Amino acid sequence: MNPNRSSLSRRQFVQASGLTAAALAAAPIGNAWAGGVRQTLKVGVVGCGGRGTGAAWNALEADDDTVITHLADLFLDRAIEARDKLKAEWGDRVTATDKDCFGGTDAYGRCCSQGNDYIILATPPHFRPIHLAAAIGRGKHVFTEKPVAVDPTGIRQCFAIHDEAERRKLCIAAGTQRRHEQCYLEFMQRIKDGAIGTPISGSCYWNMGELWSKNHEAEWSDMEWQIKNWLYFTWLSGDHIVEQHVHNLDVINWINGGPPVRAMGCGGRQARTDPLFGHIFDHFAVEYEYANGFVLNSMCRQTNGCANRVEERVRGTTGSAKTTSGFAEIYGPAEWKFTAKQRSPYVQEHIDLIAAIRSGNRINEMRQVAESTLTAIMGRMSAYTGKEVTWEFAVNSKLDLTPPSYEFGPIETPPVPIPGKTELI
Repeated sequence: MNPNRSSLSRRQFVQASGLTAAALAAAPIGNAWAGGVRQTLKVGVVGCGGRGTGAAWNALEADDDTVITHLADLFLDRAIEARDKLKAEWGDRVTATDKDCFGGTDAYGRCCSQGNDYIILATPPHFRPIHLAAAIGRGKHVFTEKPVAVDPTGIRQCFAIHDEAERRKLCIAAGTQRRHEQCYLEFMQRIKDGAIGTPISGSCYWNMGELWSKNHEAEWSDMEWQIKNWLYFTWLSGDHIVEQHVHNLDVINWINGGPPVRAMGCGGRQARTDPLFGHIFDHFAVEYEYANGFVLNSMCRQTNGCANRVEERVRGTTGSAKTTSGFAEIYGPAEWKFTAKQRSPYVQEHIDLIAAIRSGNRINEMRQVAESTLTAIMGRMSAYTGKEVTWEFAVNSKLDLTPPSYEFGPIETPPVPIPGKTELI
């Protein structure tokens, strides 16, 4: 089933989300738990692709007293398909009926307006600030997938959403799952305790092959195809340095206690050149410098037939370390290797959010995931333009990738960025 095809301008879409100071201030402060009698947590899902369905599954696995009550997607059939898949496994813990599955451009707002306790947000990243504002503006706790924006304009909205969640005493957990993974938590404590001395430099990688893609079906408009093939359009995904490599960059920001002060990058589109892959790059390399002098060499690639590497490496004054999902090791005088069994971090992040909601001991990960997202964005900005980009410039940049309309009709594929010619905005 196709979504509502009526014209929807950017301004109308943003207004519909509740993304205005007046709308946020007018909504009631509530839905924050403060302990007491244990109750079933009702979970709504916005974005019913593989990640949204997976996150809903994780929420059900995380706690016996969670239920999936509502699902929303631009495409109604996706919401129903996700509901049916979840219900086949989880039975009566998925209470959503057909009337609780929403489609169309206003589906996210209808989902956030129901009697759910927390909302899972897992649509293409461009829509994240709009959906975050809708959920927080309606008094909901949130689990948000990463990244949380695709441009500096969206990041500034996320900073405001962080502050609004604080005011409303609402929880936000982010899908930067390494922050909830036992091997990373133990590793970080050892780094903090001086296991490698003072960290001075590092490298991080997300090098892998190509991901899925979708051909432009004859019955799809250009806009519908771009949204369904969203990985390959910067306005939707942020490019893969933002959509995927943000995980590694978040780890390095975690080590340094905040984001870098400047970035100098390069990249290109060399192996993945078919129009099927939109206009994004297939490789990036960025040098980041932090205020404490730490220098990071960052690399990400989505190219078939090449060596894969997904990890972080850190060098200090007395030792070094390496981490990746499920693995952490320190080399040097304080030698250590993680050997314990751990729970899936995709489940643990929901366990932590649910515990925070139930206890009233809030968590709000919005600012840290927004800073890591902007770290990736400034790397992309530098690689696209060939210019050095400072944190100060990036955080104040007027770059806004929002299309003039979300109407299901013609929309051009932007040109492939050319360093030295693409303007730094």
